[in-house]
Amino acid sequence: MDRLVWIFGSSRSGSTWLLRMLSEVDGVVPIDDPHLGHHLGVWRPIPLAWAASPEPPDLTTLLEVKKEQPGYFFAERYRDHWWEPLKQLITARFEAQGAEHLNGYRGDPVYVVKEPGSHVAGLLTELFPASTLIFLLRDGRDVVDSWLAAYQEGSWAIPEGAFPVAPWGRLSLLRWLADVWVYRTAEVRRAFEAHAPDRRVLVRYEDLRAETPRALADACAAAGLSADGAAAIAERHSFDQVPEAERGESKAIRSAEPGGWRQTLTPAEQAALEEIMGPTLAELGYESGMEAAAA
Repeated sequence: MDRLVWIFGSSRSGSTWLLRMLSEVDGVVPIDDPHLGHHLGVWRPIPLAWAASPEPPDLTTLLEVKKEQPGYFFAERYRDHWWEPLKQLITARFEAQGAEHLNGYRGDPVYVVKEPGSHVAGLLTELFPASTLIFLLRDGRDVVDSWLAAYQEGSWAIPEGAFPVAPWGRLSLLRWLADVWVYRTAEVRRAFEAHAPDRRVLVRYEDLRAETPRALADACAAAGLSADGAAAIAERHSFDQVPEAERGESKAIRSAEPGGWRQTLTPAEQAALEEIMGPTLAELGYESGMEAAAA
């Protein structure tokens, strides 16, 4: 597989929107949510711990916890035996989908993969060092706010495995989601910094929303794709073009407005996010809730 592009970051960050825009470029094979990270990077402890533990747990993955144990399938001591087969498996799977999608296209295809389990970005970019890494970053408070809306009765996410959260469990869920955002963002940042500078690009959701053609063109350039039609593609996929029946509080396309968390999260919820996310948000250049209130 010569040309592979990863969209890494947190889910609910506009990754579906970006993938749909990139998929309009000739020769692109869009791979939507393969969930490699959720198989290779199983969370430890499980989310229940955020409601059951007397202290906030330290989030990690099974891969990290078990890597030195010889019985674990992906044990480090047997890395030489599973590394290449894993790469071949992923390649074969993507190429099979590409063969169906391309339908006679004779150029060199570009596989653009939107991977929601981005906490294994380091492993995947090490497996495919010639790939391109698009780091799609969004304010974590908007990410958590969007996910909380998805855990409501009648939400788009219920058929996909979510559940209506009870009022008494909402704060525990918020804390779990916040820790996931911090952990996943740190792992993507680590992979981004280790990756070749000419094969990576940081795209902030807020910039993608405000200056869609330019941000889309930046992503295209990093992926070696033509950006000639970026403005037209951006116009076709603008939030205003989404039918009203397909967007709203319970829809997958909920709200495109940055900073909406200020209106929808309670003061206690905002304080919890500040506690968990504050240092990471500051490092990434996001204004804290307290700064916003004082402005």
